[in-house]
Amino acid sequence: MKSEARVSSRTGRPQTAITGFALVLLACSSAVYAASPLPGPWPPEQNVTAIEASIGGKAALGDLVTIALRSNPMIRAARAEWRGVVEKYRVDTAWANPELMAEGMYPTETLGDTVKPMDWTVGLTQEIPLWGRQGTAGKLSSAEAKIARIKLDGAVRDVVIQIRQSAAELRYIESAVQIIHGQQALLGKLAAAGAAAYAADRASLYDVMKARAQAGQLDYDGLLLEESARTEKARLNALLDRPPDAPVGPIDAAPAQPLAYAISEIDTLAAANAAEILIAGAEQARSEAMADLTQYETLPGFKLGVTYGTQLEVKQLGVQATVMLPLRFSKNAGRIEAARADIERTRALHGARVNDTRTAVRDLAFRLKNAERLAALYRDDLIPQAERAVETAQTRLAQGLGGLGDAAEAQSAWYAFRLAFARAEADRTVLLARLEALAGRSLTVRDAAASQEVAK
Repeated sequence: MKSEARVSSRTGRPQTAITGFALVLLACSSAVYAASPLPGPWPPEQNVTAIEASIGGKAALGDLVTIALRSNPMIRAARAEWRGVVEKYRVDTAWANPELMAEGMYPTETLGDTVKPMDWTVGLTQEIPLWGRQGTAGKLSSAEAKIARIKLDGAVRDVVIQIRQSAAELRYIESAVQIIHGQQALLGKLAAAGAAAYAADRASLYDVMKARAQAGQLDYDGLLLEESARTEKARLNALLDRPPDAPVGPIDAAPAQPLAYAISEIDTLAAANAAEILIAGAEQARSEAMADLTQYETLPGFKLGVTYGTQLEVKQLGVQATVMLPLRFSKNAGRIEAARADIERTRALHGARVNDTRTAVRDLAFRLKNAERLAALYRDDLIPQAERAVETAQTRLAQGLGGLGDAAEAQSAWYAFRLAFARAEADRTVLLARLEALAGRSLTVRDAAASQEVAK
């Protein structure tokens, strides 16, 4: 309802400081990228060009991340979304546009030689927001900008994990190819020895065919690895926004390091840095700001205006005041209760995200520890035993004391153990990347900042 009476008579920019760009966790090192509220593209173009030229030779994990920060489409999309939400602050905190009105009354009959307006009025009206409403709207926009910023950090985190996963997979394929080449050389010698043993009637035809079948299986495994490498390089190039067949050289590997934090400490770090928890917390702050802004929708609204014109050939100056009366009490109560319900929803979701993150930390930590145990088992026990078994079998075969089948089985076990060790090392790298993404920092080296977070 509106009441009207006639009587004679800055746009702001956001001042909130935006924190440094997402912490990029790498297996070999860590780097921090800082961004201003509305930065230009980063890293610099000349740096990216030089790095791209070197990827075809020998790539470093940090170089791949540098290119992804600038080129990855998902990061660019999240960054553009964040910038758009930051600009929305100026829209939400500005006053409504003024309204200009012009009115003229003309006679319907000709009086003399000319037609002149008898009455005319020009008016200007401005809606006046309640004190504090624009500041509350600014808090809501700031909360939305924070959510968009955390989503940007989350996009960077996801891309870094995928890059580390692709790099680990390519290193596994490279190791597997080297293992296959070594195994093929051994099987070649074994096949020659088997042919001689068969000619001397010291080996059966079945044993000879079994050795040859293993050689055929190695050729098939090598073909699969070659195709897997092409697929993985295409996936990595897609993350870097490069053509699928762009060359990617060997990627530097970092030495495996144990975790430097206990599970409880990783829980604390994840609660402070995990993107899902941060987004849930920002969503809760946004719903609280929305509830505060909803309060203003239940209060009266005001418009002030001024008019100037002539009526009956008399000049007049008028002042206009309009008041919106919020008399629909049921509507107002519905708005408030809906805002309160949204606060409860976001608070419950925040708790769910915390629980999910704690579960994920323990799941990843268990799988990481298991991968470490498997790698240690293969490296320190099974592979040395299999290698000694191969040497013994080859010696006995050369002396005519052992069978060709025993030598082939020993080599097959040695081959399988070495592949399993390479797979466990790759899995360990990927699991560590995911766990570090939740914690928001490297977990293999303790630093002062992390210690302070854990102490809190």
